[in-house]
Amino acid sequence: MAQIADLWDSTRLTALLTAAGYLLTLTLIPVVILRHREPMSALAWILGIILVPGLGGLLYLLIGTTRLEEKAQRKRVARETIPRDLPTLVPYELPAPAGDELSLTHRLMELACHVAETRPTEGNRAEVITDTNRAYGLQEQAIRAARRHIHLEYYIFQPDETGRRFRDLLIAKAREGVQVRFLFDAVGSIRLGARFLGPMRDAGVRAECFLPVSLLRRRWVFNLRNHRKILVVDGEIGFTGGVNVGNEYIGRESQFGYWRDTHMMLRGPAVLQLQRVFAADWLFAAGEELVDVEFYPAVDPAGDHVVQIMASGPDQRVEMIHELFVAAITSARRRVWLETSYFVPTEPLRMALHIAAHRGVEVRLILPHRSAHLTALLAAHSYYDELLASGVQIHEYRGGLLHSKLMTIDGEWSTVGSANFDNRSMRLNFEAGAVFYGPAMAERLEEIFGEDLARSEPLDRAAWARRSIAQRLLENSCRLLSPIL
Repeated sequence: MAQIADLWDSTRLTALLTAAGYLLTLTLIPVVILRHREPMSALAWILGIILVPGLGGLLYLLIGTTRLEEKAQRKRVARETIPRDLPTLVPYELPAPAGDELSLTHRLMELACHVAETRPTEGNRAEVITDTNRAYGLQEQAIRAARRHIHLEYYIFQPDETGRRFRDLLIAKAREGVQVRFLFDAVGSIRLGARFLGPMRDAGVRAECFLPVSLLRRRWVFNLRNHRKILVVDGEIGFTGGVNVGNEYIGRESQFGYWRDTHMMLRGPAVLQLQRVFAADWLFAAGEELVDVEFYPAVDPAGDHVVQIMASGPDQRVEMIHELFVAAITSARRRVWLETSYFVPTEPLRMALHIAAHRGVEVRLILPHRSAHLTALLAAHSYYDELLASGVQIHEYRGGLLHSKLMTIDGEWSTVGSANFDNRSMRLNFEAGAVFYGPAMAERLEEIFGEDLARSEPLDRAAWARRSIAQRLLENSCRLLSPIL
C-alpha cells in the first residue's frame, strides 16, 4: 500500500508540474508576441517555450524578456536631462552639396543628425590605438594628469592585476581631491565585489553598478547590458572603443594569447559628447546630475578630424547604430571593409552586405578564427556560405583573438566603437562609438585593416562548402539562437 501511495503522490506531482509548465507556456506566448517586434526572435522564443514546457518559460523570464518598460523610461529621462546643446560644443556645419547628387559623407551626416542626439563636430584630434598595452599606458597617463574629474565606465573591469593597477591609480587621484566616478556593468563585471570596491569607496571614489542583477529583488535583467567603454578626463581627453580592463586583454590569463583590439583617444569637442553619454548613464545608475559647466569646459580646436559620438541603446525609439550601419553599407559604391569580434548579423545587415556585393562593391570582412564564445562563432559560420556565394570576401584572423570593431566605407566614412555586428549590440545593449567623416581617418583605418588582413587567411568558397553535415547541423542549430547572441 505504501508503494501505491508513493506512486500516486509521484504521479500527482508530475501532473502538477506538467500543468504548471503548460500554464506558464500559455501565459508567456502572448507576452512574447507583444514584446518582440522581430518575428524571428519571437518565433524562436515561442518554439523554445512550447518544446520545453516549464524550462523554456523560465529561460525566457531569465534572459529573454528585456523588462524594458520602466527601465527604458527611467533611462530615457536620464538621457534627456543632460543638455543636448552644450554651449562649449561647436557643431560642424554641413556644407551645401557641390552638385545635384549628395556625397556619401553628406548623406550619412544627414542621417546621423536626424537619428542621433549629437551632431558632427570639427576641430578634433584622434589617435587610433591598436595595442592594448599602449591603450592602457595612455589612459593611465591621462588619469595621472587629471586635475578636476575622472569619469569611466566599462562593460568588463576585472579585479585582477590590471584592474587593481587602475583601481589604485584612481584611489590616488581621489585622495588628491580629484572627483572620480566609476560605472561598471553588473553582468560584465560580475567579479567585482566589496573586497575590490571597498578601498575605492573609502578613498572617495564614487563606484556604481549599472542595472544590478538580483533574483531576490526581481532585478533579473540579463539583457540591456552597458557594453560601452568610456574614459573622460577633465572633459578634455576621452577614450572609447573596444578595450575593456583586465589581464586577458593584454594576452595574460587567456587561452587565446594576443588580443587584437581597436581603441580611440580623442581631444576636442567630441570629448564633450562622450562626457554627455557618461553623464546620462551616471544619472540613471547613481541619481546624480552632472550638468555643471565644470564638466563641459571650453575646448579649443585640437586637430582637423570631423567626429560624431554615437550612443545607442534599447531605451531609444530609433536603433541608431543599426540604422547607420545599414545605411553606410547600402550607400557604398567602391568598398566596405569591416572587422568585428562577433558576427551574427540582423536580417537588415545581412541583406545590406549581400546587396552591396551584388552591386559590385568590394565587401571584405575580417572575422575571428577563434572566439571566447563558441556558440556565437558557430552561429557566424552558418552565414558564410551565402555571403561567399554573393561575392563577399571573408578572412579569418589568425594572429590571436580578434576583438576589434571597425568599419570603413569608400575611404570617406569610418567608425570605431564597442558595437559588434550582431543583434545584441544593435538592439539589446547600450553601445557607443566614434564616427569619422572624411578620408584622413578612413585611410588610417584602411592601413590597419590591411595589417590585420596580412595576419588573416581568406576562406575558399569551395573548401568551405565541403564541411560535414554534422558541422552544418551544429552551426545552423546555433543560428537559431541568433536573436539573443
